[in-house]
Amino acid sequence: MPSPVISATGLWTPPNSISNEELVESYNAWAAMWNIENAAEIQSGLLEPKQPSSVEFIEKASGIKARYVIDKGGVLDPGIMAPRIDERPNEQISIMAEMGVHAARDALKRAGREAKDVDAVICAASNMQRAYPAMAIEIQDALGIEGFAFDMNVACSSATFGIQTAADFIRSGNARSVLVVNPEICSGHLNFTDRDSHFIFGDVATAVLVEAEEFAPARHWKILGTKLKTQFSNNIRNNFGFLNRADPDGIGAPDKLFVQEGRKVFKEVVPMVAEMITAHLAELSLQPAELRRMWLHQANANMNRLISSKVLGHEASEAESPTVLDTYANTSSAGSIIAFHLHSDDIAAGQKGLICSFGAGYSAGTVVVERAG
Repeated sequence: MPSPVISATGLWTPPNSISNEELVESYNAWAAMWNIENAAEIQSGLLEPKQPSSVEFIEKASGIKARYVIDKGGVLDPGIMAPRIDERPNEQISIMAEMGVHAARDALKRAGREAKDVDAVICAASNMQRAYPAMAIEIQDALGIEGFAFDMNVACSSATFGIQTAADFIRSGNARSVLVVNPEICSGHLNFTDRDSHFIFGDVATAVLVEAEEFAPARHWKILGTKLKTQFSNNIRNNFGFLNRADPDGIGAPDKLFVQEGRKVFKEVVPMVAEMITAHLAELSLQPAELRRMWLHQANANMNRLISSKVLGHEASEAESPTVLDTYANTSSAGSIIAFHLHSDDIAAGQKGLICSFGAGYSAGTVVVERAG
């Protein structure tokens, strides 16, 4: 049976970055206008005034300092407070597919691959631009890849679920090279007028090339094992889909945007993920101390700190559990892949690491890897 490996990863970053200072200035201007417009209701007690945000609040709550976005102007305009991305005609490549193509080409270049070498494309992301045709098929067409392609969505865990799916294709002999692409425009579902979450998300695209070991380049990552878990929860939710109409003014209806019960998520997800990682390592007869690095989902610095400490038995150093959250913010399925992409070149042959994602669903995925070559 062929053994699956990760041959390369790819990353595409939007050119626009928004600092916490810029985001806070925009939000506070909007909140001040809202309070003025609703002064009578606030005075009568029917409405609570909007409280200002601050850089200190954001960094303490999340560890985020900046985020990349597709559209900066709309997000920072107090009269809009949302990205404004022009629709494209059907004859032109869609923006999410275009992002995915950039990341995929980066991965292919790093692996020394051409389109003809790839058998399948999986677009694994939490934010899909449309119901059909599949984003993956559009990416496949743009790259000139033969074979098959399909979309899958498991929220923030989409990338790790996609990696296991690709690995299973390799093991079964149905493919020898699979591109897992993760384009994420998370700013599109974020309520930038919600003080408790207006800072969370950013936009990006990543790609992972999963291949049969005998076909892979000499320097690659052996996939020692993968593990997936889902458990239903309403604590992270987004109701906007093709069956749900928006409010008359657009997609601004609060329940059609990202909502979460942050404290419940923290309390329930941290132990679930820590126990899952520990159990997966035990199944592979590995000790936590054997992990050279953990590339955790980039949602919240405090969550990562606690998960890593539960697994390792001590608070992880930056070398043991690197973060990209400070500059990229939460990029959903792409977060752990960005961390892996940017912080893995120094891992020596024989050293092991863990890619881990977790998020809405609840969903969680772990991929244990070992450097080869």
